[in-house]
Amino acid sequence: MESGRPIDSAIAVADRALRLVFAPARSTRPVPGTGGNTSEVLPDAERRVSAALMRVNHTGELAAQALYHGQALMARSDSTRALLLEAARGESDHLAWCEARLRELAARPSLLNPLWYAGSFAIGALTAAMGDATSLGFVAETERQVEGHLDDHLGRLPASDARSRAILETMRVEEIAHGASATNAGGVTLPAPLRALMRHTARVMTGTAYWI
Repeated sequence: MESGRPIDSAIAVADRALRLVFAPARSTRPVPGTGGNTSEVLPDAERRVSAALMRVNHTGELAAQALYHGQALMARSDSTRALLLEAARGESDHLAWCEARLRELAARPSLLNPLWYAGSFAIGALTAAMGDATSLGFVAETERQVEGHLDDHLGRLPASDARSRAILETMRVEEIAHGASATNAGGVTLPAPLRALMRHTARVMTGTAYWI
C-alpha cells in the first residue's frame, strides 16, 4: 500500500479522482498533429464519427489512470508503485490530448466517466492485491488490448481526420512501451479466462461511451 498514514493515502486518492474526473486535463507535451491544420472542418457526418471515437478513447485513458492509481495504492514494492504512477502520468497526457480533440470537434466526454473511474480503480486495487507480478501482468495485458482497440479506431477514423489520427498513432506507440515495461519488470501472463473477462468489460465500457 502507498507509504504514509492511511488518512494521507485516502486524501491523495480522493484528490486524484476529483481532479481527473472533474477538472480540465492538462498535458505536459504538445498535442500530436499541432504542426498541421488544427482548424480543419470535417463534414458533419465525419465529425460525429470522429467525436464518438475520441470520446471512447478519452474514457479509456481515464479508466487506465484509475486502474494504475488503484494498483499503485495496493502495490507491495516501491519499484512497482513507481512504474505504475509513471505510466499513469503518461496516460494523463493522452487524456488531455483526447479532451482537446473533443473540444475541437464540438463534442463532450462520456457522461458516465465518474462511474468508469470508480469501477476501474476498484478493479486495479483488487488486481494489485493478488501481488505485484499479477498486477504488472494486468498492465501488460491491458496495454495489449488497448493496442488492438487503437488499431481498430485508426481503421474507422474518417480519412480526412489527420488530427485525430496523429493523436491515436502517438498513443499507440506509448501504450506498447508501457506494456513492455510492465513485462520487463516481472509481469506474468494472465490466465485466459481473466483476459477474456477484461475484453468483455472493455467492450461494455467502450460501446457505452461511444454514445453516452
